[in-house]
Amino acid sequence: MTLGSPRPTAAEHGPLRVASLATGPLQENAVLVWDAASAEGFLIDPGDEAGRVLSWIMTLGVKVKAILLTHAHFDHIGAVQPLREALNVPVWLHERDLDLYRAGASSAARWNLPFVQPADPEHFIRQDQVFTAGKLNLTARELPGHAPGHVVLLGEGLAVVGDTLFQGGIGRTDLPGGNHPQLMQGIAAELLSLPPDTAIYPGHGESSSIGVERASNPFLL
Repeated sequence: MTLGSPRPTAAEHGPLRVASLATGPLQENAVLVWDAASAEGFLIDPGDEAGRVLSWIMTLGVKVKAILLTHAHFDHIGAVQPLREALNVPVWLHERDLDLYRAGASSAARWNLPFVQPADPEHFIRQDQVFTAGKLNLTARELPGHAPGHVVLLGEGLAVVGDTLFQGGIGRTDLPGGNHPQLMQGIAAELLSLPPDTAIYPGHGESSSIGVERASNPFLL
C-alpha cells in the first residue's frame, strides 16, 4: 500500500467483513475475513507479494489469528512463510494436500516463477472444523476435485471457495490429483445448496453469489 493510495475496501456481511487482494503473476486472491467489532479474523490463501499483503492487513487493521489454506497449489501458498513469521500465527491445511504443499517450489519452477517454500503447516483442517473470531464462525467443508485436500470455508452469508467455483467458471481438474466428477458433485452438495444470496469469494477473479452462478454459470447449466 503506497503513501496516498486509497484505503482498501471491505464487503459487509452483518457483523463480518471480507476483503480480497489479487497477488502475483497469476492474480491469486488473498482473502481476509474478520469480525468488525473485535477486528479479529483469518488470512486465507496468501499466494504472493508478502510485503504488499502485510501492508494491506495493517491498513485494514485486522488482527490475524491464523493462516487458513483452501488448498496447496503454489499460487495459493507463495507468501505463507514470510507472513506466518511476520504475524506470528499458525498455518492450517487439509492433510490430503500436504504433498502438493511440499511440492510448491518444484511446481513454481515449471512456470519459471520464484517461490519461497514454506515449512510444513502447524495444523491440519478437519471436515466441519469451525474457526472462530468474535462473531465470525468459519466452517470448513471438504470439496476435492481441483485438489485432493481442497476445502471451502463457510460463514454467515459468505463462502470462501478457493479454486472450486468462479464467476462464470469452475476450477481446473486436469492438474495432478484433479477429478472432474468429484468437483461437480462437491459444488452441488456444498455450494449450490447454500442460500442464493450467499456471496462467494474465489481464488481468482471477482466475487459473485450462489444465486447468480446457479442461474448463469455455463458449467452449472
